[in-house]
Amino acid sequence: MAQEKTRGPRGQRGPASFKSMRQAAAPGTGKRLLAYLFRYYRARLMVVVICIILSALSGTVATVFLQRLIDEVITPGVTSGFAFVAGKFAGILLSMAIIYVVGVLASLIYSRIMATVTQGTLCHMRDDMFDRMETLPIRYFDTHAHGDIMSTYTNDTDAIRQMIGQSMPMFVQCSVTILAIIFMMLYYSIWLTLVVGVMIWLMLALTGKIGGESSTYMTRQQKSLASVEGYIEEQMNGARVVKVFNHETRSKEDFDRLNDALFSDSERANAAGNVLMPILNNLGNITYVLLAILGGLLVFSHAVNISLVGADTITAGIIVSFLSMSRQLTQTIAQISNQVSLIAMGLAGAGRVFALMNEAPEADEGYVMLVNAEKDADGNITETAEKTGLWAWKHYHRATDTTTYQELQGDIEMEHVNFGYQPDRQILHDVTLYAKPGQKIAFVGATGAGKTTITNLINRFYDIQEGKIRYDGINIGKIKKPDLRRSLGIVLQDVNLFTGTVLENIRYGRLDATDEECIAAAKLANADDFIRRLPDGYDTMLTGNGARLSQGQRQLLSIARAAVADPPVMILDEATSSIDTRTEALVQQGMDNLMRGRTVFVIAHRLSTVRNSNAIMVLDHGRIIERGTHEQLLEQKGTYYQLYTGAFELE
Repeated sequence: MAQEKTRGPRGQRGPASFKSMRQAAAPGTGKRLLAYLFRYYRARLMVVVICIILSALSGTVATVFLQRLIDEVITPGVTSGFAFVAGKFAGILLSMAIIYVVGVLASLIYSRIMATVTQGTLCHMRDDMFDRMETLPIRYFDTHAHGDIMSTYTNDTDAIRQMIGQSMPMFVQCSVTILAIIFMMLYYSIWLTLVVGVMIWLMLALTGKIGGESSTYMTRQQKSLASVEGYIEEQMNGARVVKVFNHETRSKEDFDRLNDALFSDSERANAAGNVLMPILNNLGNITYVLLAILGGLLVFSHAVNISLVGADTITAGIIVSFLSMSRQLTQTIAQISNQVSLIAMGLAGAGRVFALMNEAPEADEGYVMLVNAEKDADGNITETAEKTGLWAWKHYHRATDTTTYQELQGDIEMEHVNFGYQPDRQILHDVTLYAKPGQKIAFVGATGAGKTTITNLINRFYDIQEGKIRYDGINIGKIKKPDLRRSLGIVLQDVNLFTGTVLENIRYGRLDATDEECIAAAKLANADDFIRRLPDGYDTMLTGNGARLSQGQRQLLSIARAAVADPPVMILDEATSSIDTRTEALVQQGMDNLMRGRTVFVIAHRLSTVRNSNAIMVLDHGRIIERGTHEQLLEQKGTYYQLYTGAFELE
């Protein structure tokens, strides 16, 4: 019979040693996190530290009052009468009240401040993470699971929240408490302190030995949790595919495998706490008994002729105080052991957060800018702040310290381009093509032939290894990436609509577009008719990537979004491959309106959509094997002819 796994509570975590805590995250993570805190909240943290110290000392000083009550009030009161010590008793009670009030106020103050510090720090970290994420190249998102990235924003920041808001203040408070207790113990009795010291050493040794592996597995737990969440997101996005292919059972099996790995890492990370805490508690009980025995011997040392250093200072009050301090010390060590574990998990989360922040942003060495321009009667181009419909390349020449302006035409050239996503796997081989202003260039070929890769290179989502790509005669490596992409409009097969109104989704193409310009773009894309039939027209709220719209309607919005940007060059990547023939005619008409007067690159599976192209490039395994117009390629009776007549299939 299979052995059943016992899964403990997710929130239960075991302790770890200081060494393993440092090993749980990348070197320097703790220092960087502290620098993050002090960058924004230096003054508040100083107040917090002072309040924590006051709170810890107020909790520790109770043992001192206990000793004074016994030795200065109770014992003299028994022999001399309590009226004799009434004043002393009132003074001690008043002192205790004042100290406890200070401690409570200090706790309230630092708790309130730490709430602001914690949430404020996380706010800054999320801002910095998102700012860095927006600068990352497309390659990063192609090679990292989106669920894993999301886990950095959720699980890892939550671990940091718990560490900053709870564990770090508790760690400081426990440390101050331990130091204060040890100093008081040394003040009262060296011999009793030695007993406590030996037991503390034993507790710390067991903590390090038993919880040594905990931090390592906490780091693995964070990674396993990210894998589980990434898989869940993937299954949610592909829910229709899962059901169409009856893949539910296999999906459950794959999830169980990932979930079992998370369980295994979490179990190992948390198991130490279940073993160590009873051990520490029992060691505390043993310490309690040893102190009672040794304390009694010291009190009566003179009666049995034992002469020990400090024996004459031992009183009943000191023994009772020592017993109380021993219990408090044991509990504090147990608390600090738990906080070390939480700090280790927080550092592991911070390491993943900082790893995202450390990702190299997309390199951009370009210096040629795209600006609004105007042309005078003599043909001279000057820059203007107003939108004139004329764009120009602003080219600064360092050698002569001059700036020239060149009208944007939409002339694209690729010469002997070689490229591979991986150094050892080349995708494009010696690709050469030309697109003159206003021309329509079509790419045809099987999946994986390199069609989309060419458009990715024109956008500079990836940089070529060999060859050159020129835009209006300018090497695109010299053009700033934002300006380059602003001159290119893209309509993709997979449409991404964002939470917001229809009008806001169209305006995504150009944020400064007016409502009238957005509506005009929708009319150009043949989207105005269906938009006005929506419940709230252009103000209809879209959610879930426009789930309530058909694929054709979503595609029309994508075309309208590109139209409002009004770019001189358009890239249409299989924009009609996933819609029906009737809807395709409507979408095709919208695209024809969009393409008019622009340089256009078209990727299409349906060859009927590329018949009117100025040039058709047939690709096979990253090479252009045929090129020409539709009629020219049919006359050649090569691959294109075979595809068009149905002898070959694109797939």
